[in-house]
Amino acid sequence: MMASEPDPRRAVDAAAGLDLSNELDRLLEGGRSGDAGPEDVQRGLAQLVLTLVEVLRELMERQALRRMDAGTLDDEEIERLGTTFIALRERMEELKDAFGLTDEDLNLDLGPLGKLR
Repeated sequence: MMASEPDPRRAVDAAAGLDLSNELDRLLEGGRSGDAGPEDVQRGLAQLVLTLVEVLRELMERQALRRMDAGTLDDEEIERLGTTFIALRERMEELKDAFGLTDEDLNLDLGPLGKLR
C-alpha cells in the first residue's frame, strides 16, 4: 500500500469518531500470540461473533420500542417480537456460558459515545 492511500483496515466512522478496527483488535487479541491454542482462537472468534449479534439485538430492540411508541405495531406483532427477543437473550446466555464469556466481554467501547451498555 502506498503511503498516500488510507489504510483499508481502519474502519473509522468520522461522524461518530469511532475506530472499529481498534475494538476488533482488542476482541481478537487472545488469538494473536504465537502460542495461542485452538481453544483461544475459538473463544476469540465466538467473542467477536457474539458481540456482533449482541449489537444487532440491541439495535433491533430499540427499533421495536420506537415502533411500539409510534403505534405502528399491533398486539400480535408486539407479542411475537417480545417472545423472539426473550428467546434470543436466553440463547445468548447459553452461548456465553459455553464459551466462558461475560457481558463485559461483549461490551464494545464506542469511544466518545461510551460503552455499548
